Amino acid sequence: MLRAASDGSTVADIAGRLFLTDGTVRNYLSSAIGKTGARNRAEAVRVAESRGWL
Repeated sequence: MLRAASDGSTVADIAGRLFLTDGTVRNYLSSAIGKTGARNRAEAVRVAESRGWL
């Protein structure tokens, strides 16, 4: 899901593509951001890519 967020998609866009609720997507992204130690989604994507996670 973090990869889906990397292209600038909104939470609603991601939720629609993955057939999930907006809340589920927000929760997942929040968790991913926290696990990378990033402050926001864009930074989390950069961290994940630099670590080879994406």
